[in-house]
Amino acid sequence: MSFKPTFLLIEDNLIDQLVIKQLLKKVLSIDEAMVNIANNGLEGLQWLNKNKETCKSLVIILDIQMPYMNGFAFLNAFDELDNILKEDTQIYVVSSTLDPDEILKIEDNKYVTKLLNKPFPIEEFKKILYGNTIIS
Repeated sequence: MSFKPTFLLIEDNLIDQLVIKQLLKKVLSIDEAMVNIANNGLEGLQWLNKNKETCKSLVIILDIQMPYMNGFAFLNAFDELDNILKEDTQIYVVSSTLDPDEILKIEDNKYVTKLLNKPFPIEEFKKILYGNTIIS
């Protein structure tokens, strides 16, 4: 498989972090070193700023409800980053929100590739991310 993205999981819930990381490793055959974890949007931005020179094909899995900096604040700050970083980045929001205003705000954000419902739908994610590409 030629598409080997780096993953940044921005999620405050430790159980969700563990489960999503394990799903990425098992279902998508992702090397553990390619899955980075930030506990909130601020840590996610710090990781991006520290790794922006080496980040190619970045996939961000973003929670919305987090302390310190939530997903919406992260998306606003992401808008201020270098265009080069934004060009090759896909953002998937994973949320359990039922609030129609939040859903609309997520779906209308130009950086969000797709809104996914919790629990993390790994098979749906795999189809969106890789399409018909065979994962070996």
